[in-house]
Amino acid sequence: MAYKITTYSKNKAKKLGVKIKPSKIKGKKIAVFKKIKGKIKKVADVGALGYKDYPTYTKTKGKKFADKRRRLYKIRHQKTRTKKGSRSYYADKILW
Repeated sequence: MAYKITTYSKNKAKKLGVKIKPSKIKGKKIAVFKKIKGKIKKVADVGALGYKDYPTYTKTKGKKFADKRRRLYKIRHQKTRTKKGSRSYYADKILW
């Protein structure tokens, strides 16, 4: 089952200055690409297919529930999501 990239995620990626595409890695949602020294390079594959993210929760359960899940996600991943350039960083910034 391929992940359908949402407008929310596309807009977040654009703000970060990266491009995203559906991941070709089994079990991952999104591949993140960045221009490095004039060349487009893949920097990470993020998001596990078996788990929901902010846009998915918003669509299925509503904004109030999604906001609660976002808050809990950010608490749970506090140690890793703040390291700029890491997979956790991109997952946080694009999917949450």
